[in-house]
Amino acid sequence: MFSAMSILTSIASRQRLIFCLAGCAGMLSLPVAQAQQEVSGPVAVDARVSEIFQTLHGDSRVSSGLRLLQENEPETLAEQVRLTEIPAPPFMESVRADYYLQQMRNRGLADAYIDSEGNVIGLRKGSGDGPLFVIAAHLDTVFPPETDVRVEMRDGRYYAPGIGDDGRGLTVLLSVIDAINRSGISTVGDIMFVGNVGEEGPGDLRGVKAIFRDHPDIDGFVSIDGSGLTRVTTGATGSRRFAVEFTGPGGHSFSAFGLVSAIHAMGRAITKIGDLEVPSQPKTTFTVGTVAGGTSVNSIAADAVFELDMRSNDARELAKLEARVREVTQQAVEEENARWNHNGEIKVNFRLIGDRPVGNTASANPIVQVAALAYTAVGSPLQELRTSSTDSNIPMSMGIPAITIGGGGDSGGAHSPEEWFDPTDSHLGPQLAFLLTLGLVGIEGLTPPLMQRQ
Repeated sequence: MFSAMSILTSIASRQRLIFCLAGCAGMLSLPVAQAQQEVSGPVAVDARVSEIFQTLHGDSRVSSGLRLLQENEPETLAEQVRLTEIPAPPFMESVRADYYLQQMRNRGLADAYIDSEGNVIGLRKGSGDGPLFVIAAHLDTVFPPETDVRVEMRDGRYYAPGIGDDGRGLTVLLSVIDAINRSGISTVGDIMFVGNVGEEGPGDLRGVKAIFRDHPDIDGFVSIDGSGLTRVTTGATGSRRFAVEFTGPGGHSFSAFGLVSAIHAMGRAITKIGDLEVPSQPKTTFTVGTVAGGTSVNSIAADAVFELDMRSNDARELAKLEARVREVTQQAVEEENARWNHNGEIKVNFRLIGDRPVGNTASANPIVQVAALAYTAVGSPLQELRTSSTDSNIPMSMGIPAITIGGGGDSGGAHSPEEWFDPTDSHLGPQLAFLLTLGLVGIEGLTPPLMQRQ
C-alpha cells in the first residue's frame, strides 16, 4: 500500500531538487548585464543576449540559410507528404525510422544511426568546448497500422492522419540540417538531431527517456511538435496512468450467486473516483478511459480492469490525487467483499502504464529568451508561454533547459483521420528552428553559445 504521505514526501523531495537545479542553471547561464528590454509577450530578454543574437542574425551565412529555407519550402512540403505516408503506429516506428535515417545521411550526417530504443540520431560536431544541444521531433503517431495515411490536397490544405503531428516537426528538422550544412556554418556547440520514438500515448516518452539515459551530458533540448508559430511550451503537465486490475474467484451467475464480483468491485471504485474533487488551479484532471472484464453474461466476473489517466501541472496535486484514488479504490474492494460476507475475496492491483513527470523551464532562461528573439526575427512575435505534455517533460523534470515549439504553418484535427495542415507561410517554422539552434550553440568565430554547459 502507498500512503498519501509517502507519495507526497517522495515527490516533494524530487521537486525541490529539480527547482533548485533549474534556478541554478538559470543563474549560471546569465553572466551578463542586468539591463533588460521587453520583447513579444511574456518574455523579457537580457540586453547582452539580444546583442549576441542580433550579431548572429546579421551574418551573411545566416541570411543565406534563411533564404535557402524559404526557397526550399516546396521540397520541404513534399518531404512532409512522403514522411506522413509511412505509417508509424506506437511501437511500430521502424519503417519510418529507416527512411528517416537515410534522409539524415543524405543531408550530410554520414554517421547517423538508430539506437537501441529505435531513435534516429545524427550528431553534428562543433568546434569543441561548447554545449551539447538536442533538437528533436517524434516519429510515432497515434494511429493503428491499418489507418489510411495517404495525403490528399483539398482547398489549399493537406489532409492525412499525422500530417501535422508530427510529420511537420520531422520535416522541419531535416530542413535545419540541410540549411546549416549548405550555409557553410561551423558551430561552437555540438548539435544532436533526433527523430525519437514513443512520444504518443502508450509510448510514454520512451524515446526521450532513452536519450537522456544514454547521454547524461546533454545541456539543453528543443522539440518541434506540430505546427504554429505563436507559443512556446515551457511547462510540463505530469501524468500518471494505471491499469487498475481486479481479481476474484468467479462463478456461475445462478448456482454461485453470493460470490464477490470483480466487475461489481470495479463499478464501486469507478463511482468513488468519479465523485472526487480536484483543483481547477493548478489544473488537475482524471478520467477512466477504458473498462473490460468478465467472461459472459451469465458469469460472476473473476477479473475486471479499467485504465485511469490522472494529470496535473503540479507534482504535489498529482501525488495527492493518486493517493486518494488508491484509497477509495481499496474502500470499494472492501465494500464488495463485505457485501457478500467475504464469500470469496476481491483483490486489486495498480499496474503503472504511464509516467510523465512535471517540470518547467523559467522564462528567464536563455533558451526561452533566444526563442522569443527568433520568433520576432521571423516576423511572428511570441504570444504565449504554455504548459503541456510533450517530449520536453523529461529534461524539464531533470532541471535541464527545454522547450517545445511549433513547425510553422497551421493545422487542426490532430489525432483524427481528418487531420490537416495549411502551408501558408510555413517556411517561417524552419527559419525559427534554424535561428534558435544557432543562437544556442553559437557560430565559430562570430558568437558564443547562449546555452551554457550544465
